[in-house]
Amino acid sequence: MIPASYPDKSEIARLTARMLLEIEAVHFNAREPFTLASGLPSPTYIDCRKLISYPRIRSTLMDFMAATVMRDAGFEAFDNIAGGETAGIPFAALMAERLALPMTYVRKKPKGYGRNARIEGAMSEGQRVLLVEDLTTDGGSKLSFVDAIRDTGASCGHTAVIFYYGIFPETEKTLGDHGIALHYLCTWWDVLAEAKAQGAFDAETLDGVEAFLTSPREWQDAHKG
Repeated sequence: MIPASYPDKSEIARLTARMLLEIEAVHFNAREPFTLASGLPSPTYIDCRKLISYPRIRSTLMDFMAATVMRDAGFEAFDNIAGGETAGIPFAALMAERLALPMTYVRKKPKGYGRNARIEGAMSEGQRVLLVEDLTTDGGSKLSFVDAIRDTGASCGHTAVIFYYGIFPETEKTLGDHGIALHYLCTWWDVLAEAKAQGAFDAETLDGVEAFLTSPREWQDAHKG
């Protein structure tokens, strides 16, 4: 179903942040930072995969994503919805259903046997593909997925995510230089604002998170083990 109404971006961001907090997908710990996949410390961690277990929330967020993409990119801008392995796959399936479009997914690397393919499903030359993922930090992983899509002869100039870190200024430039427009529902700043409004964490934790969001590289350098 294509959504009939379109909340403004600020309301989408606030409600998305509220939902992420409600299901405890947001984790803040300034005293004992998390270790990210990059090996760097962070007082924040988000688990968007948890969303698939909450039908009402995931349905609302997919309505928000469909509305965002159609408003920003166009109503007839895509021919195929591709999910990035693995976290993007369920959200791509839900988006494809919303927009009544074919769905495919992109492997991180060829599987090493059979067709040795990176694209699973039917994708053809000339199709305009929307890459769907759960989140993006610095945008790096999106480049490989987009390149695999383009190698089929299809085009991919847009990626949509539920959550965008929004703290690394080079991210949108990295994607833009690769010809990719980023569409997202909320950022860490939106989550922090909603967490403050709810009193979801103590003041010391919120202050530590805000310090990280303001100067993430400096914070990480100061908290390396």
